[in-house]
Amino acid sequence: MVAFTAPNAGTSGLRLESPEAEVHANALLNGEILLQTRSHTAWGAAVTAQMYLPQERETVWHQLVDYPRWVQYFPDVIQSRVLDPVVQDVSDKSKRLHQVASKSFLFLSAQAEVYLRVFERAPKQIRFCLESGSFTDFYADLQLKDYGSGSLLTYFVQATPSIPVPSMFIQQAIHLDLPTNMRQMRQVICSV
Repeated sequence: MVAFTAPNAGTSGLRLESPEAEVHANALLNGEILLQTRSHTAWGAAVTAQMYLPQERETVWHQLVDYPRWVQYFPDVIQSRVLDPVVQDVSDKSKRLHQVASKSFLFLSAQAEVYLRVFERAPKQIRFCLESGSFTDFYADLQLKDYGSGSLLTYFVQATPSIPVPSMFIQQAIHLDLPTNMRQMRQVICSV
């Protein structure tokens, strides 16, 4: 990814470190979803996606931590709910999340289920760590930064499904589905 810096509060433009960063920034501000995928294990994939949201970070944050609403952001997610904590430890500020996704392609249909531990650093970062589910490993990190007159959302996820699927197929599916899902997320967040 290209290095760039977000503006200071009160500035309207972006300070860019290179011509490539200017192209990157213009693409984001014009509504493009920027993706970078790579293999992660023989059967897994990792992706970093970025998108611009024309809303202040605090506004976006409050919508993102409404985890049941994630079914509106990602059409393949059919269930997303916060669970009661297992341990009542006052030092543990994490939440537990249960999500179920269903995907159909060609004549096949697959369902994935995850139990996640969620760690929030308001209003800038959410980390999702696998407790159990349909993956041998799963980790996601969502970051929000002030950007122009709105917010930059950077979403990183790496996962290896329990069922062996070659990494190149997973990467291809990500390239096809994730931009559409991110646009859906932006549309829902910005409709409030």
